[in-house]
Amino acid sequence: MTFLAIDAWWWPFVFILVAGWLATDGWRFLGVYLGGKMSEESDILVFVRCIATALVAAVIANLLVFPGGALADSPLALRIAAAAVSFGTYLAARKNILLGILAGEAVLLTGLYLL
Repeated sequence: MTFLAIDAWWWPFVFILVAGWLATDGWRFLGVYLGGKMSEESDILVFVRCIATALVAAVIANLLVFPGGALADSPLALRIAAAAVSFGTYLAARKNILLGILAGEAVLLTGLYLL
């Protein structure tokens, strides 16, 4: 089966749904199965956590430096300032994610309004 195998309006949606499900759920089930039997301090789990953190950091850096859409019209300095304020607020508010996001959004929106 390929993406173009069936000529129906619903086929691309079904294909993406099934392909996305098959690609992720196997790994999720394996993670749940193995995760319950492993120590949180095991070397392999620490390695996996490091890789996951690095991937998230890379995505955030890519969104800051090479944004798309309306965010691409904002200056780089404003995007970096909003991220820094967001992270600082997150740490100052005892790792409250919502407050960090709201502070970053406030800086970004205020900067866009003033420019």
